Amino acid sequence: MDGQPGRPTRSSTLTVPREKPRRETELMKVWIDQDLCTGDGLCEEIAPAVFTLLDDGLAYVKDGADVKNEPGGSAGMAAVPDDLEDAVVEAAEECPGECIFIEQS
Repeated sequence: MDGQPGRPTRSSTLTVPREKPRRETELMKVWIDQDLCTGDGLCEEIAPAVFTLLDDGLAYVKDGADVKNEPGGSAGMAAVPDDLEDAVVEAAEECPGECIFIEQS
């Protein structure tokens, strides 16, 4: 049957690799335990769009222009924009107080 008009020959059949099914995008969220924060500011240096230090010398997360300092802690959790996820992970890894917590949902 190879070579008949309208039918592909074996040599012209292409094999297209299948892509892995895409998982739905997981949302990364971050919060800081201020009881563990040492106030070094490394998080703010690494990801200033996500972390800030306030006058009390402690770090807090930001959600856009909104600083999550009332009450802070896990109640002050903020969503992390996709393009800042790597920086947030780096900040958590470099944090001397180990106070940055990341959650995936």
